[in-house]
Amino acid sequence: MKKITILGSTGSIGTQALEVVSQYPLDLKVFGLSCNSNIDLLIKQIKKYKPQVVAIKDESQWKKIREQDLDVVILLGDDASEKLAAMKCDLVLNSLVGIAGLLPTMAAIKAKNNIALANKETLVAGGELVKEALKDNNVDLYPVDSEHSAIWQCLDFDINKEYESLILTASGGAFRDLSKSQLEKAKAVDALKHPTWDMGAKVTIDSATLMNKGLEVIEAMHLFNKKVKDIEILIHKQSIIHSMIRYKNGSTIAQISYPDMKLPIQLALLYPKKGNHTFSKLDYKGLNLTFDEVDYEKFPCLKIAKEVALDGGLKPTVMNAANEILVQAYLKDLIKFYDIPYYINKALDEIDLSNELSLESIIDADLKTRNMVKEYINW
Repeated sequence: MKKITILGSTGSIGTQALEVVSQYPLDLKVFGLSCNSNIDLLIKQIKKYKPQVVAIKDESQWKKIREQDLDVVILLGDDASEKLAAMKCDLVLNSLVGIAGLLPTMAAIKAKNNIALANKETLVAGGELVKEALKDNNVDLYPVDSEHSAIWQCLDFDINKEYESLILTASGGAFRDLSKSQLEKAKAVDALKHPTWDMGAKVTIDSATLMNKGLEVIEAMHLFNKKVKDIEILIHKQSIIHSMIRYKNGSTIAQISYPDMKLPIQLALLYPKKGNHTFSKLDYKGLNLTFDEVDYEKFPCLKIAKEVALDGGLKPTVMNAANEILVQAYLKDLIKFYDIPYYINKALDEIDLSNELSLESIIDADLKTRNMVKEYINW
């Protein structure tokens, strides 16, 4: 039986992961759970899954758990998830949002815990460092993002298999059919109405700007050892084909399923088993699958991400940090849609990128970028 820790257990991925755990009581056992501040839901999870340890970022909330008299060790504070990730188990599912996922990932690797990664920013900001740590500690990393899980499946779970290029599909987000003039006035409340996926607010806004796909390009580079030129993106509105690989002889292999995150979660948690629970079975009759080119003029965030992927160094960190702050600001209606790429570019132009890549330089660049962007928008 695998002992698993779920970082971000009260979020969208975390709650779906626990649904998967419920289907495999003989294979999966929850060791640890972490959350930011949703204590009421965490308490329900503790009662049902009986973890040994929980981590809570918001220290003001811990009394609620104490009042329940639950038999569980409680870790508190900003580094609580990092401490939990460092505790020995069989697998850590990292579903934290943003750069907050990097240090817990590194802590888990150093503790020789295998990783199921649903946190794009870990590889965007620290991909080279993470890959080096994985190798040094003989630790495996399994992708949970639907697109990267699809590539993993197309490769029959062998990332060293030879092929020519990979194709990441994108739903296009809630604004995919809007004109550029309409996007200039587009509000976050409308961006949150994703046409095919049910995700957290940050990821849903990233989907609307296509930054989500840009982050996935960088993630795919590190996961599958591919260059930017070997990663193609297509708009696929139905979200049925999640990604594809193309061989030199012209043949293509695709992974096809309904948009349900529980499938890639199941594969990552159970690997090398594939699991036998069907969460949503695809009915092929009447399927109408379409593919379109990306309009980079309408969605400049994706262009920025691809350029940053080519340059590497601290640029992905700066882009990611700026984007995180700007998405928060957009959700609060403090900025407009195209302010997001504008201020990302401004930060990339003005932040010092000369330091050598390290955890310390990543954390420093991340903090400086956040402060600078807040000054830009008077927040």
